[in-house]
Amino acid sequence: MNAALVARRLAAANSLPRIAQQSRNYATPIPFQPQQTPSNEKDPQLGDYPDLPYVSKQLRPPSGWWDPQMRRNFGELPHEKEEILSMFAPDVPPLPPRTALFQFTLAVLGFVGIGYLSKSLVPERPAVPREYPFSGLVKELGGLEENKALPETENVADE
Repeated sequence: MNAALVARRLAAANSLPRIAQQSRNYATPIPFQPQQTPSNEKDPQLGDYPDLPYVSKQLRPPSGWWDPQMRRNFGELPHEKEEILSMFAPDVPPLPPRTALFQFTLAVLGFVGIGYLSKSLVPERPAVPREYPFSGLVKELGGLEENKALPETENVADE
């Protein structure tokens, strides 16, 4: 092959990754827009369907209904968002999240406070723990080498 042709191919091969990186397109940044909360605007696809109140069926009293499981009467119109407001929807929290977080924080602080109180009420030791010289008298008390288990051997005499 011609040396000029080889040099041209090498130069082209080295520039391809740079060209690919320069022409790379990323998604266009879109400013964040919060989701719309349920509003009072009437949905044009519903036509003349009645505008029922946005209240979960879990908040209704448990007795006095034609269908006690779903807590509804015979002929009662379902809400347009019945799957969100029915009895099988996610449970309605009994407390607002802020109140629940406050109560949880109080409980944790109570446990931590009781722990610190019990630690502070325990009296100190009346004496200092013993201290032995020479690494706790390891050598004088037999040392670690002497306390290791003996290797097991088969005793033929015991049989």
